[in-house]
Amino acid sequence: MTGTLLSNGIRAAADQLLQAAATGVPCAPVRQLLPEQSVEIGYAVQSTLTRARLAQARRVTGRKIGLTAAAVQAQLGVDRPDFGVLFDDMACGEDEPIAIERLLQPRIEAEIAFVLGADLAGEDIDTASARAAVAVVVPALEIVDSRIAGWDITIVDTIADNASSGLYVLGPAYGPLGDIDLTTVEMTLVDGEGDTVSTGTGADCLGDPVAALVWLARTAYELGEPLRAGEVVLSGALGPMVPVRPGASYTATLSGLGTVHAAFTAPTTGGRA
Repeated sequence: MTGTLLSNGIRAAADQLLQAAATGVPCAPVRQLLPEQSVEIGYAVQSTLTRARLAQARRVTGRKIGLTAAAVQAQLGVDRPDFGVLFDDMACGEDEPIAIERLLQPRIEAEIAFVLGADLAGEDIDTASARAAVAVVVPALEIVDSRIAGWDITIVDTIADNASSGLYVLGPAYGPLGDIDLTTVEMTLVDGEGDTVSTGTGADCLGDPVAALVWLARTAYELGEPLRAGEVVLSGALGPMVPVRPGASYTATLSGLGTVHAAFTAPTTGGRA
């Protein structure tokens, strides 16, 4: 395989995903454009997309961790999480309905978010140093999305597509992490009609959300893009993700940490949702 062939495939995959995002029309799986199916190539496409977004004056505000549930890893045939990049225009407030037209095929999941008070960079990152770097723990909702039609994804597709990132909502900050055992946190996600649509625990996120943070910090450092103070880290789903219904609202309660709410508008005439 020549470097030109690989470079052209990466560029074609990135262009296809950018086009899908711009038009609101999901595209075919990008794995079909890549001459090599590997996690590394998926991240190469993601990096190309990140550079394109930075060129649009978007600003990196953190990272998100995906594939933290054993069942999802088994579905995609992998044994590790993945990550994507969070940008400033992905953050949504609890008090502002999210325009459904911003999304293609949205699903929602409840997570524990960390806001870092110190950099996490170095070869000796462990549970203790990761905990010490967390300034604030926050209940969060991630609205995951896929630019790939029908969520027909492999690990390469989802990594290339910025780990299927969409938007996110942070609830009121709980406070410092300290020595809180996040594995025992119980999560309940309820829709606006009062129906429970998802449940889970902190242990459902890679055994412990802090373990997910350690994995991300080590991986980001190895890739030369370490986690920095002030960044937000979405640590991974605490329960199954749920398709978003236009016009619906969702509230997640995380025991001991608080609640977080998101509402979505109904589609407008001529909208893309």
